[in-house]
Amino acid sequence: MPPNPPYRKPYSTVHRLSSIVLFLLSAFLHISCVSPAPAAPTQTISAYATSSAQPWLSELFACANERAVAVNVNANAPDISLRVGEPENLSAYAYRVGEEEILVVAHRESAVQNLSLAEVRALFAGQGEPSVQVWVYPSALDIFEVFEQVVMQGRSAASFARVAVSVEAVSDAVGSESNAVGILPKHRLTENMREVYSLGTFPVLALTDSEPQDAVRDLLACLQDG
Repeated sequence: MPPNPPYRKPYSTVHRLSSIVLFLLSAFLHISCVSPAPAAPTQTISAYATSSAQPWLSELFACANERAVAVNVNANAPDISLRVGEPENLSAYAYRVGEEEILVVAHRESAVQNLSLAEVRALFAGQGEPSVQVWVYPSALDIFEVFEQVVMQGRSAASFARVAVSVEAVSDAVGSESNAVGILPKHRLTENMREVYSLGTFPVLALTDSEPQDAVRDLLACLQDG
């Protein structure tokens, strides 16, 4: 009679279950370690900010990122327009989203000291020290609208004043030229400058052409909460 075949232990059910559990645990750990992909934008809006209101455009992008909204920067009829100060003829919906102080600043080595309102007006009208170079903006720019309303009050700036198209240009000029004086939002003040006069604090406004809906409404609420 041939010998019995060697005994082989049946494949254990417990062993199979253990293998399945280990596989599932490994898969779970792998999935949990993978960073979730950012949500794809579900809506798109357009927005624009003046150079004085750029910090609030950055906040708008942060709000949009949290809500999966794409923002296109476009100065032509944007859904949301950000600016400092109330326009002279306000014909849009306006929502306050912050505030900013507007300053007259000089280079830290400038001979120009703290000024009164009358002295600032005279300086920018061309009646101050001839060696001082004043910087202004186009009248349509929000920060200069405020300056004209508060300081100049119908008077014209000196014809020899240099005209800058943005607060960045004035910041660069005053920060590097010892005889320069200009107008800046406080967030642009650097260690190379010093304040010589404060016009005060003014609202930062988000303007819309119509009553906000959907993504625009949500983003404005986020800006106001921030």
